[in-house]
Amino acid sequence: MTIVEAPVSNRGRVVVADDDVLLREGLASLLERSGFQVVGQLGDATQLLDLVREHEPELVIVDIRMPPAHSTEGLDAAHSIREEFPDIGILVLSAHVELGEATELLLMGRRVGYLLKGRVLDVDEFIDALDRILAGGSVVDSGLVHEVMAARRVTNPLDALTPREREVLEYVIAGKLNKQIAGELGTVEQTIKIHRAHVMQKMRVQSVAELVRLTQRCGIGGAVH
Repeated sequence: MTIVEAPVSNRGRVVVADDDVLLREGLASLLERSGFQVVGQLGDATQLLDLVREHEPELVIVDIRMPPAHSTEGLDAAHSIREEFPDIGILVLSAHVELGEATELLLMGRRVGYLLKGRVLDVDEFIDALDRILAGGSVVDSGLVHEVMAARRVTNPLDALTPREREVLEYVIAGKLNKQIAGELGTVEQTIKIHRAHVMQKMRVQSVAELVRLTQRCGIGGAVH
């Protein structure tokens, strides 16, 4: 006969925000079975702060990229929650290691975590991470540690760019459109699109907003000529 242990009750009240409905409902089910109380679910970060105000959970689990733009909506919502409710624990989930966003998140201090979504598959590790956040600690995905160590070996992110890519970067962070950049550099728009894609890839960002934040945070904006 198999004996199933009853979940520990009253582990904490949780709000889950992820636009992937299967993942969101799967997380909610896992949390409920593990003794957490899921008091709210969302697929859009724009209403997350209102939901937190309504239920005042002990923990919020949020995807870093959510509608409408799938940029940093989840991260932005996390900052708003932390500013208004400093004692609420926050766990941000991401499909990939995003060094800039993770670093920005961890600057929040205690009761915060950053995990890759694949970690959810290890139930014991995932639940332990939630318990540590609720207890006042911080959780950092091992993949992020590897990225940080790799980043330390790069003295300047600009070193990976070609001279023309540096020129394109300068125009991009100045808010210029591809057509405008092409006119300034005397080339065609398709060429600028290619250079721009290479810049985003080499700088490890997925949006212009991230690119601007990275240049500001690293202090390399003034180094672009």
